Amino acid sequence: MRHAWLGLTFAASLPALAAEPRGRDLGIPFDFGRPGRWNAITDVAGVEVGHVTLIEGDSVRTGVTAVLPRGKSDEARQRCFAGFFALNGNGDMTGTHWIEEIGLLDGPVLITNTNAVGVVRDAVIGYAARRWGRDELWSLPVVAETWDGDLSDIYGGHVKAEHAHRAIETASAGPVAEGSVGGGTGMRSFGYKSGIGTSSRVLAPADGGFTVGVLVQSNLGGGNRRLLRIAGVPVGEELPERAPESARNGSIIIVVATDAPLLPHQLKRLARRAALGQARTGAIGADSSGDIYLAFSTANPRAGESSGTVPLTMLPSERMDPLSEAVIGATEEAIVNSLVAGRTMTGFKGRRVEGLPLERIREILGRHGRLAGD
Repeated sequence: MRHAWLGLTFAASLPALAAEPRGRDLGIPFDFGRPGRWNAITDVAGVEVGHVTLIEGDSVRTGVTAVLPRGKSDEARQRCFAGFFALNGNGDMTGTHWIEEIGLLDGPVLITNTNAVGVVRDAVIGYAARRWGRDELWSLPVVAETWDGDLSDIYGGHVKAEHAHRAIETASAGPVAEGSVGGGTGMRSFGYKSGIGTSSRVLAPADGGFTVGVLVQSNLGGGNRRLLRIAGVPVGEELPERAPESARNGSIIIVVATDAPLLPHQLKRLARRAALGQARTGAIGADSSGDIYLAFSTANPRAGESSGTVPLTMLPSERMDPLSEAVIGATEEAIVNSLVAGRTMTGFKGRRVEGLPLERIREILGRHGRLAGD
């Protein structure tokens, strides 16, 4: 059986431009190294991200986000070593049994709402068959989800195959839009509007100079504002409590990319470290939360070859600590970015989710001496 995501060429690709403020724009300090040029998962060379955002009437607040590990170039047909980890399994990510079995990621990673996983999965299969021809045997795409049923009519079947196709087609390198975009359109965290967030870290030359990028679809913490921590400060304890319209704890999908030459067992270790970055924001891995992580490496481009012997490079496990720090820092920052970029939204049945009060956050952090430059 041959699995390969073939490189695709499109007439147009719409860039996912960052438009909302980010954590660093507010002066929030973040730990564990410096970010890359875009402070995004796309700082890992070759990685592309696309969003399709669906906002219609008063009841549709959803969408699809696509992460292409090797973009749409000829190199896209090369599989990546990958590792998967679930901190709490109340969620779904298709295709992970095969990743666990052979340690390879084949094709894009798509993220959407809970009830659209099947539609998006089938859409990727159909898209691949149309592009490759039906003689190409491949049917295990990776599609993940979080629940947006508070703000969107999640049972209305609004996500269609063409939305998944467009998310792949419009994926691009460079800045990545955050907040209420793509699969994150209808998401909330700690009682506030959130969605997509991303960040990156570039290691020092002495540590290999590798890049680590993280993208999250953040829907965690339910309505419990008290849990929220930013830059080590329990800001949630100083924010006004309102009775949440839903106590649903939600979930988070975390995608980690790196150009460090890691093998599957090492990438599984790296995926686990994302949980530590998530914990720094106050999340507890609640019973009703799906906390699901996938890490892949763009190194070793011949990893997926099916004949002969394959030469590989591997970073010694003893040199992984700087990568672990990078994942922890980038995950924490990506979650905060998803909240900072979130904007007050009213959706299904008139439900309203407030955006994070940014000036209040600055005031709290300043009082605790935790703004950049303090």
